[in-house]
Order: sequence, then C-alpha cells, then structure tokens
Amino acid sequence: MLNLKHTLADLGQRQIALAQHLSVSSAAVSLLINHKQWPRTLDAADLRMRIEGFLKENGANDFAVNTAFEEAEPGRANAQTPAVPTKKPKDDQECETMLLRKQVLLPETKRAFGIFRDPFEDLQCAEDMYVSPDIRYIRESMYQAARHDGFLAIVGESGAGKSTLRRDLINRLQAEGAPVAVIEPYVLAMEDRGDKGKALKVPHIAEAILDTVAPLQRPKSNPEARFRQMHQALKNSHESGYRHVLIIEEAHSLPLATLKHLKRLRELESGFTKLLSIILIGQTELEVKLSERNAEVREVVQRIELAELQPVNASRLDEFLAFRLGRANKKLADVIDSDAVAALAERLTMSGRDRQQSLLYPLAIGNMMVAAMNLATRIGEPLVTADVIKEV
Repeated sequence: MLNLKHTLADLGQRQIALAQHLSVSSAAVSLLINHKQWPRTLDAADLRMRIEGFLKENGANDFAVNTAFEEAEPGRANAQTPAVPTKKPKDDQECETMLLRKQVLLPETKRAFGIFRDPFEDLQCAEDMYVSPDIRYIRESMYQAARHDGFLAIVGESGAGKSTLRRDLINRLQAEGAPVAVIEPYVLAMEDRGDKGKALKVPHIAEAILDTVAPLQRPKSNPEARFRQMHQALKNSHESGYRHVLIIEEAHSLPLATLKHLKRLRELESGFTKLLSIILIGQTELEVKLSERNAEVREVVQRIELAELQPVNASRLDEFLAFRLGRANKKLADVIDSDAVAALAERLTMSGRDRQQSLLYPLAIGNMMVAAMNLATRIGEPLVTADVIKEV
C-alpha cells in the first residue's frame, strides 16, 4: 500500500474523487494505491505528475507529495519510490497476447459472490455444456458419424471445446446404450516426427481396434496377418450389430503418412457397408495438413469433412455467461454488468493490420471472468464492471 492512501485521508479526499480528476476508473486508482499496480494503458510518469498536481491543489505540503508513492509499511518511510513501468509502444500493445494462464476462483471471491463452485471450471456433466448453433451442428455431425457412417475432422483453437465434444459424444452413446464400439488409440506421447515423440502409425491403430473389438484375441506378429485379423474382427463385430468409430484426439500431431493411410482404413467394408467411421480432433494445424494444396494427402482431403469450432459470437457472449453462471445458480446481473460484458468481448478481440481475431473461446472467457471476479473482490467492487475488466 502506498502513502498516497493516508495522504488522501489527511486531505479529506476520497479515492473516487482522485479517479474522477484523473478520468480513470476507481478500480485503477484502487489497484495503484493498494497494490502498486500502475494502469497498463496510461503513461505512468504522466499519471504520477497529475496525481501530484491533485494533491497540491487540495493543500498537501511538499513532504506529503514527495512521499505519496512510497511504501506505507512500518519502517519503509524512506524507501525508494517503486519502479514506474513505462508505456509500451503502440505496436507492442497491439501484439500483446490477450490470453491469461489458468485462473482459480479464490475462496474469498466465492464468499463475496455467493457462489460455491467455479462455473467456468471443467464441465461435470453434459448439461453443463453450452450449445451454440455452431456447436450443435458439429455435435450432431459427430453423432451421425458414430451412429451411422462418416469421416470427419474437427479443428479448433486451444480451449475451443474440442475435448468437451468428444466427451459429450461418448457420454451420449453410453446413455443411449447405442451399439457403437468407440476406438481411441493412446496419444499421450504422439508427435508427427519420431525425434519429437512417438509417431502414431497404422499398425498401432490396428492394435487399438483389435483391443477394443476383439479383446480376447492376441494380435498376430506378422503385419499382414494382423491387418487381416483386424478386418475380420470388424466384420464379426458388424455382423453382431455393432458400428465402429475411430476417434483420434490431438490429430494435428499425426504424421502425414498416417493421415494418408486413414483412407485405406475407411475402405474396409462388409458388402456395401463401411466398417469404420473416423473422427479426427485437433488444433488448427490439422487444417493445414489437410489442405487441398497438400498433394501427399489428396485422397484423404477429397473424402473428409472438415468442421472448425468457431469462437463464441460476441452478440451471444451474455447468453454464454448467463448459461455458465446459471449452472452455479447465479444470475448474470448478480455477477457482471452489461458494460462489462461488452468490455470482455472487446478485451478478447485482437486487432491486426487488416482483420480482427476473436479469442472468445470458452477457456479464455472463463479465465478472464475468474480473474475479473477475483479482482473485483480484492478492490471491494460488488460486481464485475467494465473498469475491472480493463484492469485484468
């Protein structure tokens, strides 16, 4: 805490009066006084000079003005003024990342907002999943591929909800008792190059198929015999009334050779019925690998349906927040005001030279909201306001 807090009290001035004089938010002044956090969007040296001017106008002596920015802790009266951050060049501000690392809803924040669990944490059930028109389309496409037939690639940025859709699909199939065998090869150490990790190859996928469809059979040691064994196991399972769906997460790390061979897995048939549906789930690098300009995988590109998970539409951000908060029995208006919703949308939109990039993905929104709720509690704000969002 800065001496500035005591100086204002001695002058009979409130922090809000200083904020109005400076034309900044009360949250910004509170952060400066109590936590020595200078507003990132203002020139700190200029702001300090304006604060000193306010103190002098209200009767502060030279000693009070000169020590206003020193630490107020006992024994620190002669401490040096905290280092003042300089304003970043405009270009650096535009390039600065808008994403926060993982945020945790603090106990005092939960008490202040009367909330007992983090509504933006990992989903606990299918009902916790927000379903926009875009998500509904991709969700249904995945379900149809699993229940009937399909070859899909689902791509999206980190935190867009790809893994949530995979979990939702498996949960939905299990809840319905659907006769669908879900095959998920282990991808913990998967990379597209052997020097970076373990490349997932078709023999590994064949072993995963056998382990799921015919767990009592021991895989043949000869590769050709193993593939025949896998094909026959799929036929036998199909004759028993089962469908089969291969789901590969982190598919952006698949080697191009494996992507190319997926077309051959799709050609496994029993009469006119394809025996294996395939759903690839990965980050946007997967879309690059599946480009129509990539001649090496042209046979796959011509057969696979590509769907990209879009960010939450800014016009639906209040709907998304209301849904998530509602899962924790809180109303939107009890946590964040309408101006703050607009500020959140603006904060998570990056402006480039010729376009804007939205970062309104569920994970980014959740981290920003949790950080804002923690900050609001720390400075005594009853709601998340636009000023609080700007200071996160």
